[in-house]
Amino acid sequence: MNPAECVKKIVPLHAAADIGNKKVKSFRSNVGVSDRLLELLHVKGKKYGLESIISFDVKEIVVANWVCLKCRYGCSQFNSNWSCPPATPDISEVRNLLAEYSTALMLVGSQKCNEFYRDTNKKRIDQVRYWKGTVTLERQLFLEGYDKAFGLVSGACSLCKKCAYPENCKFPMEKRPTVESLSIDLVGTLKNIGIGTQVAMDLKETFKYYSMILLD
Repeated sequence: MNPAECVKKIVPLHAAADIGNKKVKSFRSNVGVSDRLLELLHVKGKKYGLESIISFDVKEIVVANWVCLKCRYGCSQFNSNWSCPPATPDISEVRNLLAEYSTALMLVGSQKCNEFYRDTNKKRIDQVRYWKGTVTLERQLFLEGYDKAFGLVSGACSLCKKCAYPENCKFPMEKRPTVESLSIDLVGTLKNIGIGTQVAMDLKETFKYYSMILLD
């Protein structure tokens, strides 16, 4: 299925006040996300390697205990990165958090598989680029009146070559949890919104990466 077909077109109710000749947007005056805003986000997102942005119902997000198990066993970032467990909310907190949202955005990009397992400067530069893309779009949404917008990033934070955890984060304004660190079953969620996934079997292949923004 074409990801573009999954976009739920919900017309927002814009409320704005005119102060002099300047239009001021109001917080929480929007419902869902408009085609105009999606196009604006697409344009900004392309600068950070994002290929598509899909609006969907938060009820489609799958949360499961086994996801954090994968973080705890088999991932070197566990207990060593501010974007990963145990520094992130536990599953009960996540369920309560998601209950406060109705709409989310799925951000989709791609990356060459031959860089995935390498600790190289290029890989880190790419990771930082994707990370900043999510945070930048979150900021744009805030300016559009979505004060609850909050980004969940793809992959452990690489803003620092070595995370300062458990000492204070050096980039607290950009610090965000990863999608999986919130016990979100990404594959299950993608399936729910009509996006198929497959395993990259060859180093020459590219693989998709996904981040989210909880919207309103």
